[in-house]
Amino acid sequence: MIQAMKLLKRYILLPLLLLLTVAADAATVRLNVQAGRGRREIGVGELFYITYEVSNTEKAPEKPSSVPGAKVMYFDRTGQSSSFTSVNGKTTQSYSFTYTLTLRATAEGTYSFGPVTVDGVQSNTVSYTVGAAPQPQQPGAPAQGGGGNNASAPDRHNSADGPKFIGKGDGNLFLKANVTKSTAYEQEALVYTVKLYTTYDAIKFIGATAAPKFEGFVVEESKDVSNQLEYETVGGKTYATAIIARYIIFPQMQGQLKVLGNTYTVSVDEREYYHDPFWGSMSVAKPLQLNVTPNDLTIDVKALPAPVPADFSGGVGKFSITSSLPAQNFMSNQAASVVYTVTGTGNLKYVKLPDLNALYPPELEVYSPNAEVDAKVGRNNVSGTARFDYSFMPLESGQFRIPDVKLVYFNPENGKYETSVAKGYDITVGKGQGSEKSQTRGHLAFNPELMKSSAKLSMSHTPYVKRFGYWLFFILPVIILLGVAAYYRAYLKANADMLSVKSRKANKMAMKRLRKASVCMKRNEPDRFYDEMLAALWGYIGDKLKMPTSELTRQNISEKLDSRSIPENVTADFISLLDECEFAKYAPAATKDNMQPVFDKGVEVINQLEDSFKKSATKDKTAENEN
Repeated sequence: MIQAMKLLKRYILLPLLLLLTVAADAATVRLNVQAGRGRREIGVGELFYITYEVSNTEKAPEKPSSVPGAKVMYFDRTGQSSSFTSVNGKTTQSYSFTYTLTLRATAEGTYSFGPVTVDGVQSNTVSYTVGAAPQPQQPGAPAQGGGGNNASAPDRHNSADGPKFIGKGDGNLFLKANVTKSTAYEQEALVYTVKLYTTYDAIKFIGATAAPKFEGFVVEESKDVSNQLEYETVGGKTYATAIIARYIIFPQMQGQLKVLGNTYTVSVDEREYYHDPFWGSMSVAKPLQLNVTPNDLTIDVKALPAPVPADFSGGVGKFSITSSLPAQNFMSNQAASVVYTVTGTGNLKYVKLPDLNALYPPELEVYSPNAEVDAKVGRNNVSGTARFDYSFMPLESGQFRIPDVKLVYFNPENGKYETSVAKGYDITVGKGQGSEKSQTRGHLAFNPELMKSSAKLSMSHTPYVKRFGYWLFFILPVIILLGVAAYYRAYLKANADMLSVKSRKANKMAMKRLRKASVCMKRNEPDRFYDEMLAALWGYIGDKLKMPTSELTRQNISEKLDSRSIPENVTADFISLLDECEFAKYAPAATKDNMQPVFDKGVEVINQLEDSFKKSATKDKTAENEN
């Protein structure tokens, strides 16, 4: 029996292993289709993906020029894996690469794609069905939750191999947003952080599709984020954690203010385990892509305590003020300077000094300061110095006092107004060149030779009050005043609707942002370039359609532009440019070398939209006149 088993291993198992080794070395190509955004169907206008699994060949597939029923958006390699096999001392390697073709569905129907050929190996053919465009979520309908465990996320194991998209994350990866205080004062510095929790083996990419929405806050972004992972236990499960975003925010009004979390795209490796009859337990890493959103926050903002001091500087935090007088000698009618330096943490950029003209003696004329603010965004606050360089001119000689200057600020730690004082100076002003205010006047001698007149005096005289010129002197100002009042009323009426004002100035604002994008392009700053391009595109369409940016979606934009009779090709070009900019912003650096064509296309698309809006407005006015 033992001898029979040995023969079985020698003559059956060994050739079988050799065949498997040869099969592992053979190149293969396989195609798979996945819907985007965690959906199981593909709707018109939505993104979906065809993944290429290319094994045991270094050759890369070519990007297809067209795909049935869809528009080709992007094509790039998104993952790779390798394994080693050893049989009778001979080791062989098997490796594979994953390529993702990103598409946008354009028409309903059932289509097929493939086969494709890579290095002489032909793939399978895949079929997919494009349905109607998805309906927008009705108000009050249940939405997927933010950070934390999300049991409602689709089951990623039910779809084909390759990158998957899950709406808000899952129990193995989620985001949690926190703020240092849920109750704060106006202008008080708060720290908003976004923390990543994960149990996956490796994180390859983290990118934000947009910034968080801070409603009623001034925001300073901090670069102080996690450089290494830490570990934290949540609900009995241990996660690797990292701070991926940190902002210092200053509330600008009282009431319930909201911070809406933004969506992050996270690429990870998911490890799948299986049992092999020969090798036992084995595992393989597969790429997984998640769209994760942290929880929203509400902050209760209180007004500063009353009564507010009359000389309140507007500073909220902890500050101190010092003074310096660079000059030592002072002469009348010659300018000098005094420097006040404010140091501390808080809303340093909004600190103002009192009116020095009201504090200084009238013999010292004070001019507007030259202000320089050097503020740094740290881990928990904004700190630095603000330098106010005041020029003044003594108008007379003598002894004068530069008074102490008080800086009144609010300290949120103790809830009280505090005062810091910069010392004053006693100065002596000598007599400079030129006349002074106190200079005595000389006596003027009258010389009758200077006022000779040969004209004869008339006995008949008409009083000037009876002349037309006299009354015109009173009537003309009244007419001018009425004209100014009429113009001012027309101006107020034209600018009462701020949305209409923004709509009229949308093209001007867009061109200003495009000029900034052009500067970034010349400096080879792709990240800032695409930020400015997106700001120009979203800002223009939001102002033109009189809609806040937070309510703009591609479907809303298409519907609004269609109602304005904007040509479909112009709308399609605009949405396509949005997609291209958003992808390039978060794509690898190799995809960001195409800034000039993107910039030229942005200028062209905005000009086309502006012309279309003007034509639409002209048609509307013509229709009104005919009615």
